[in-house]
Amino acid sequence: ALVLTEQGTGRTHIFTGDSLFPGGVGKTPNDDAFRSLLGDVESKIFDRFDDETIFYPGHGKDSTLGTERPHLGEWRERGW
Repeated sequence: ALVLTEQGTGRTHIFTGDSLFPGGVGKTPNDDAFRSLLGDVESKIFDRFDDETIFYPGHGKDSTLGTERPHLGEWRERGW
């Protein structure tokens, strides 16, 4: 992921590529890869940045961490 912090406002923008999308993490080939990617997204993105952070996936719609954060448990349970 590439992180940009606006001068003046301090607002953070993250370009996540195919690792994070609205509604879940990117496609993975198996459960182990899914758990690894989700763990990385949680520790390196959700644990470090606030809810106002905007992220831009490699394709599709943009979102904020605050919009997606309440669903992390659902993603883990869903397993994809």
